[in-house]
Amino acid sequence: MTGFGILLRKELLESWRTYRLLVVLGLFLFTGLSSPVLARFTPEIIQLAAGEQFAGIEIPPPVAADAVDQMLGNLTQFGALAAILLAMGLVASEKDRGTAAFLLAKPVTRSSFLAAKLVAIGSVLAVCTAMAVVVGWVYTALLFETLPVTGWAWLAVLTWMSLFAYAAITFLGSTLTGSAAAAAGLGFVALIVLSIAAAIPGVGQFLPPGLLGPADALASGTTTAGELGADLLIPVVSTIVLVAACIGLAARSFGRQEL
Repeated sequence: MTGFGILLRKELLESWRTYRLLVVLGLFLFTGLSSPVLARFTPEIIQLAAGEQFAGIEIPPPVAADAVDQMLGNLTQFGALAAILLAMGLVASEKDRGTAAFLLAKPVTRSSFLAAKLVAIGSVLAVCTAMAVVVGWVYTALLFETLPVTGWAWLAVLTWMSLFAYAAITFLGSTLTGSAAAAAGLGFVALIVLSIAAAIPGVGQFLPPGLLGPADALASGTTTAGELGADLLIPVVSTIVLVAACIGLAARSFGRQEL
């Protein structure tokens, strides 16, 4: 892993100077802030907008679990798009500009080149996810009730794993195709296919979207990690295997490429 530290600093500094980190952080913070607010006031907004059309129809008052659902849905939707956009040009753009060949002519290994990019994007997603979850927890406590901190910590970890899975798939496409657009296309297709497949009974728990059910239950305080058991372990292990497979294929392909 020669040169890993230098390349990692380069990736993180580039994320800062190109404002990618700030833009993604702003998106995630907005998600964390707006989700509990939307959950709290959406019924009132609907009643005001609909007027007499909903007369006689009683809308249940919102509860903290609604804020969790809103938070998880928004964070995974916008977060997955952010993960794909961040990962699509990590390798393809470097090869297209000739930067990859220039760097690898130095005492830098190909494994450290790829690892630095993966750690950098994982760090960006982790920081942004953590900030969104902290803000979401605070506003949920203010508007509804205080939910277990441990459950929301699980929400952050499981959501991050789900987002990083889409980043890993897109990263694989960026390495295999050498095209940022093709990598983004692969990421979006994977997002759609996995979301559809997750709705199939008995299949969803083996896919990244299978992490969201346990995350919701843990953040809502209706269960604990110990009580979930295999329902938590299976999607966690399956997602790790998927990410490892994508990284392994990317490393194998990149190691054989002429730059």
